[in-house]
Amino acid sequence: MVMNPDGKISADQRISTFQDLRVYQCACALDDIIFQETKKWPKEEKFALIDQIRRSSRSIGANLAESWAKRRYPSHFVSKLSDADGELQETEHWLGRAHSYGYLAGDDLTELMIRCQSIGRQIGRMMQSPNSFC
Repeated sequence: MVMNPDGKISADQRISTFQDLRVYQCACALDDIIFQETKKWPKEEKFALIDQIRRSSRSIGANLAESWAKRRYPSHFVSKLSDADGELQETEHWLGRAHSYGYLAGDDLTELMIRCQSIGRQIGRMMQSPNSFC
């Protein structure tokens, strides 16, 4: 089943792989945007801020993929979802720092934070109803 952005599970769509999860697709889109945005940041941040935010944003989708593999065990499934949420929170932290350093415009920060909040809500709903996926 697929969870719609409003949090409802649609029985007419079946999930066969983690790539079918809407939250995974949203996480990958966020990762892609962050990757492109960080190409514009100062080279002196390559081994600091850029590496950190790229790692955390990539880990959101990776943890969602791992959670899918562990869905036979609800507690493991929720644990990996929690890891994905932790990486999401870290990504939000780095976005805020990038904005405060002047690398990320306010409008861009707002757009990315809205995306992060949407992903967070989707992860939260999955954690609240793991049996829908397990």
